[in-house]
Amino acid sequence: VQLQASGGGEVQTGGSLRLSCVGSGLTFSRYVMSWSRQAPGKEREFVAAVSRSRHVYYADSVKDRFTISRDNAKSTMYLQMNSLKPEDTAVYYCAADDRIITSQYMQSDAYDHWGQGTLVTVSS
Repeated sequence: VQLQASGGGEVQTGGSLRLSCVGSGLTFSRYVMSWSRQAPGKEREFVAAVSRSRHVYYADSVKDRFTISRDNAKSTMYLQMNSLKPEDTAVYYCAADDRIITSQYMQSDAYDHWGQGTLVTVSS
């Protein structure tokens, strides 16, 4: 399983970015997909997840600003990030797991497969 995240960059407060995560070596539709992030000097934290049936889950800190989605035909997951804040600055990682249970969807450490990360910087 390989995951390739892209789309990071630098934006000003209030701006938008869309992250993408392309999967290979897996039957994409069978995997629960998620985004987590790690800010400088902080632990990695869960951001959002999308289930096989496209149910979505969000951390409170990004709810109503971020939208997670998936396109199984393209083996790709997206994270649309709007109204970005300086506290959203972090390396964003995509993750996948095909055996995770619902109660674990919002637990970053529960995912087995990880991409390399893409840096998002929000300037004030």
